[in-house]
Amino acid sequence: MSAMTDFTSCNPATGELVFTRPAWTAEQLDGALLRLAGERAPWANLSVEARAQKLLVLADTLTAARLELADLVTREVGKRTVECLAEIDKSVQLIRYYAELAPALLAAQPIATQASKSGVAFEPLGQVLAIMPWNYPIWQVLRFAVPALMAGNTCLVKPAPVVPLSTARLQDCVREAGLTVLDVAWIDHDHVETAIKASDAVAFTGSTTAGRLIASLAGRHLKKTVLELGGSNPFIVLADADVEAAAREAVHSRFRDAGQSCNAAKRMIVVPEIADAFIEQFVAEASTLRAGDPTLPETSLAPMTRADLRCNLHAQVTDALHNGANLLLGGTLPSGPGFFYPATILDNVNPACRVYHEEVFGPVASLIRARDEADAIRIANDTPFGLGASLYTADTEHGWALARQIEAGSVFINRHTSSDLRLPFGGVKASGYGRELSEFGLYEYVNVKTYWQK
Repeated sequence: MSAMTDFTSCNPATGELVFTRPAWTAEQLDGALLRLAGERAPWANLSVEARAQKLLVLADTLTAARLELADLVTREVGKRTVECLAEIDKSVQLIRYYAELAPALLAAQPIATQASKSGVAFEPLGQVLAIMPWNYPIWQVLRFAVPALMAGNTCLVKPAPVVPLSTARLQDCVREAGLTVLDVAWIDHDHVETAIKASDAVAFTGSTTAGRLIASLAGRHLKKTVLELGGSNPFIVLADADVEAAAREAVHSRFRDAGQSCNAAKRMIVVPEIADAFIEQFVAEASTLRAGDPTLPETSLAPMTRADLRCNLHAQVTDALHNGANLLLGGTLPSGPGFFYPATILDNVNPACRVYHEEVFGPVASLIRARDEADAIRIANDTPFGLGASLYTADTEHGWALARQIEAGSVFINRHTSSDLRLPFGGVKASGYGRELSEFGLYEYVNVKTYWQK
């Protein structure tokens, strides 16, 4: 058994310690589990409309605390303040979305059979445990919790170790809203299995390696899992695409949030007809990004969140250069405080390079030159991951046909990949399974129970 791990955050822009708190003991976890167990029946027995009204109060408390929350996320994650505000605003929209639609989506549905009465009802599973990442500490928690709570479940969240202040302030908002059915478990890795065993389902967002471990622990105890894992999204630019627009979108998708997003464009796959034009425009656009204090409006590239993540990223860049890739921009470790890394573009990335196969979690873009359109689709699928993909073409009918050939949870035509409250979000292959958002994300956290009456 490993030593107990504290929850400790550093300011990515300065490297200075922000906050630390100890992890829970086993007894503290047992107490939280016992308390939540007592909340299950009263919450599940409320009408969906009543649960929606209680969650709408949380939307109001988040709105009132948005500036403070954004400041904390910037201090612990390093994202630009404008990016943090967008995260919180989207979280509020999520609550209002489900509050409006969940009552109809969770209503019992009659199904005609030879029975005098039959159909299905959507009933809560019980308790959902979430093991959450650091890059979107407000959005990721609420993306699972809001539909799970709306369906009548109680929720327990194990946050990432590096965002204790952001998580604690979110917990304060939950309490201010009068919600006692969503709690934070300040536990280290050694106590995760105990929490899984005591829960009825597990939601996990994080790396594929960690996802495999969580899935194995959940499988040992026969608990349902929803896994949103890594991504290496292809960004395909075809011969008839609007090159200038595609380049702008590619820069936004690859370098927002310091490139630390699972759903960002990571592999820019170009066909010969437009390769040079796209690359020239892409490099020019990326060259305008400026790293700096993430609280300042003139900063357009945030620091990375941790020193070890920056070291891992630079090792991937170094490996690519040793294996035939060409450096078009960035690629050098900056001196000075903080965990900054420049916008970096690698050309002629090939299968010998680690970045060709691995997820690249930082501001580094891989350019891959395809032989033709068919080869571009082959390269797009030549990855362990399958979260999302973008495809740029003037012939949208043809784009839809090509999209069906791409192995991914979503394909965006003439737009960068993103999540929309109204559409399911999730991946295939090593990007996980299950869906979040939309009605499909809501139904992940229910027992679809059949009723039949003679």
